[in-house]
Formats: sequence, structure tokens, C-alpha cells
Amino acid sequence: MPRSLLALRRRQLVLAAGAAALPGGFARAQGADYPNRPVRILVAFTAGGTTDLLARAVGQKLTEKFRQPFVIDNKPGGGGNIGTEMAAKAAPDGYTLLVGSVGPIAVNPSLFKKLNIDPLTDLVPVVQIADVPNVLVVHPDVPAKTLEEFVAHARAQAGKLNYGSTGVGTSSHLSGFMLGQRISVDMQHVPYKGAEALKDLLAGRVQFMFATIPSVIQHIQAGKLRPLAVTSAHRSRSMPEVPTVAERGFPGFEAGSWFGFFAPRGTPEAVIAELNKAVNEALPGLEQQMVREGADPVGGSPGQFGLFVRREHDKWKGVVRESRATAE
Repeated sequence: MPRSLLALRRRQLVLAAGAAALPGGFARAQGADYPNRPVRILVAFTAGGTTDLLARAVGQKLTEKFRQPFVIDNKPGGGGNIGTEMAAKAAPDGYTLLVGSVGPIAVNPSLFKKLNIDPLTDLVPVVQIADVPNVLVVHPDVPAKTLEEFVAHARAQAGKLNYGSTGVGTSSHLSGFMLGQRISVDMQHVPYKGAEALKDLLAGRVQFMFATIPSVIQHIQAGKLRPLAVTSAHRSRSMPEVPTVAERGFPGFEAGSWFGFFAPRGTPEAVIAELNKAVNEALPGLEQQMVREGADPVGGSPGQFGLFVRREHDKWKGVVRESRATAE
């Protein structure tokens, strides 16, 4: 049995034991009839992106388990702020949820001068779905087949290399900034709106990019892009042959994306527990699909996810400050 599957099942046992310890079975009774009508899952980005695909995959499993529709509702705009704010201001009854990601939850509070909500206090972490590492990909014309060769090339071409991103302050932008800092080389950032960055990379108008694995894995397999390193702490199960940036001489370099369920503050703890249990039970059945498409399933308790989100917020706050990135 895969280690990740064993880990998920251990977490499920811990969660079950915790629920059983609640006095008088109060939590079980409070959430016993949840859900008894359709549940809306807000996604703060357009259909077809990584957030949307993960939300739909898990939402379908929840629909099958609870025999109630878990309906995806895409509310893109504002770098993910519009959909995230809608979720935070929804009724805290468990019938409006959010599948959020690193940008709107952990980066935007530092990137935007003013937000109408605080994602860390106005939303409640339910469960982490997946880690999705960024991968450093280069156009085939770039004369580098390893990260070491790329660093040498970047130093030889200081100030001449352009890298694309999906927007100012996104993980793809900040990953490029972090690499430039670590190798002490000035590289030109070219921000795009979403998938336009990948189009220009494939055309050779920018030389490299940090992109989520699901967005580029088919182009890598087709030989249209060359992967040099992933930004996660450990190698991705989707591309185990590709080393991490950290193991190639840059310890502590972690800059991936992640995704998880959130609920409005005040949502009953019993509902949070029920959703957490259901998603943890769903992930093993999605494991092969997720890994094939570039995501590493996670799972775990609400508390674990909450601590992780706080650490991510603090990390990206420092990076945003150093990059001087701002969004209007």
C-alpha cells in the first residue's frame, strides 16, 4: 500500500477517535443530518484551472457519499479575492464552502493594500486537499538540461533572461524572484493574465517559468518544455525523476501551490468535522488520478491545515515585502 494512502488512513483513525471523545456525542448529534440540501463550493478562479479541477474531483466524491449535490460555482476575479470574499461572507451553515489556494489565502493579504476580509480569521480551515509543486520549465532553445546549467546560463546572460508568470504576486512570480535572489542574478519578470504566460513560453517569447505541474505536464511529455527542478520539499510523485531546487544546492527553497477546503467563520464544528472526515475518506480513491495529473494528495485534520496556512502566510509575507510586489 502506498505510504500516502497509509498516512491518510492513519489520519482518519485519529479524526474518528477525536470525534468519539467529544462529550455526550454532542458533535455527532449536531451534524447528524448534514447535509440535507445542495452544497455550493465556491472556486475563485475560472473553470479548467487546477483549483477548479481539484474542487470538481472531490466534490463529485462528496456528492456520491452524502447523496446531495455539491455544486461548483466559479467566481473568478481580483486574483481570487472576489470568490474568497463571497465565501467568507456567506452564511456559516456548511452550505457554502470554498476551495481556496495559496494565492488568495496566504499571499494576497500581503500583496493587496486593502482587502475587505482577512482570510486567516474570516475563514475556517477544513482540510487540505493537495500540494501542487511548481516546476521550473524552460523553452527547448535554452541551453540548459539541469538546474546547475541553467544557473550558469543565467549568470552569463545576466539581465537578459525573461520569465513569465500568471500575474504579479502569484507563486509563479515569487518563485522566479526567489531564484533570482538566491543566485544573485537580475532576471526580467513578465506578468500575464493566467494561461497567456504559458502560450508565450511555448512560443519562446519568454525563456523560462515556474508553473504548476498540472498546467505543463502534457507539454513536458510532448517535449515542448524541459523541466529542470520542482519547488517542493520532496520530489513530486508525478515526476519523480525531476530533482527539487533544494537538493540542487538551494536548501529551504519551497514555493509550491496548495489547495484545500475552507468554510465561513462560525460554521458548526460538527459540520467541519463531518466534511473533514468525508474528504479524508475520498482522497485515497482520487490518489492515482491526482498524481497522474500533477498533484500530491494530503488530507489531515483542520488543526494541521490551519497551522500550515499560518506558516505559509508568514513565509509569503516576507517574500512579498522583499520583492516589493503590489497589486491594485
